[in-house]
Amino acid sequence: MHIVFFEVQDWERNSLLKIFPDALITAEKLTIENALHYTEAEVVSCFIYSKIDKAVIEMLPQLKYITTRSTGFDHIDVTFAGTKGIKTSNVPEYGSTTVAEHTFALMLSLTRKMYQSVNQAKTLSFEHSEIRGVDLEGKTLGIVGLGKIGQHVLQIAKGFGMNVLAYNHSQDKELLDRYTFSYAELDVVFSNSDIITLHLPFNEHTKHIVNKEAILKFKKGSYLINTARGGLIDSEAIVIGLEKEILDGVGLDVLEEEKDLSEEIAMLTSEFRQNIDLKNLIYNHILMNHPKVLITPHNAFNSKEALKRILETTISNIQNYASDTPTNLVGA
Repeated sequence: MHIVFFEVQDWERNSLLKIFPDALITAEKLTIENALHYTEAEVVSCFIYSKIDKAVIEMLPQLKYITTRSTGFDHIDVTFAGTKGIKTSNVPEYGSTTVAEHTFALMLSLTRKMYQSVNQAKTLSFEHSEIRGVDLEGKTLGIVGLGKIGQHVLQIAKGFGMNVLAYNHSQDKELLDRYTFSYAELDVVFSNSDIITLHLPFNEHTKHIVNKEAILKFKKGSYLINTARGGLIDSEAIVIGLEKEILDGVGLDVLEEEKDLSEEIAMLTSEFRQNIDLKNLIYNHILMNHPKVLITPHNAFNSKEALKRILETTISNIQNYASDTPTNLVGA
């Protein structure tokens, strides 16, 4: 097979060449402007900035298979590809466990006052009254959104001996049988949880799901964690929660002001960095210097294992296609 990998980052190159030594590997995007340079391509692997539409597909007469190194596939006209007999695969998920673990990293850092403790130790101060934490065991965790990431958070929470209330658009009986937890309406989750963590997609229905009215329903002294999408929270609601001492700690891996981001892995690309200045975004954020707020730079997805899963799935997709047993197919 004549395989072409587009948009290849430095961390991907060697692994791909090791498995596919004869493949053509390039950092450039596949576009209508350069498609004629790749007319022999039978298999194309790309990322989200390659727009593989009808015009591009028609310029690749040998193309039989597309595999995107992303979960989203809106950049590919899978319907038209299907009419040409071209199959398309994606990476269904790569960071569920990674994001869930980062969620607990934020949670523990807040509840055990890790940063205050480290900074205090550096001054050789061993006064403990200001760095007294709280246990997770026995606390109620409110999980808003029980998709793949939310389910991993649930699993970890039960390991800590936490009680769990979950809000989700549907209820999974099998999940209820596997773990001891309760489904509840959103207001009940807000008002009865010691810690609330958000794991919803961002859309018109979930925008500002934590708003100025909702924050007043939170349990006094509670914690709020967001590793999902910044737009789920109205930043002003956090300020109100802190001022009224409703919130005792806030952990944010995402900010309301971030541009819409459909694929976290895009943050590792130069194209993304050209379009958004995260450094200034975080520096200028109203909550950046608040002692009860911990902000990380949208890094929950970023682990060696998550990146490895992207490559392993892509490699497996191509190998399975070559064996006439294609996997992770999307579209018609």
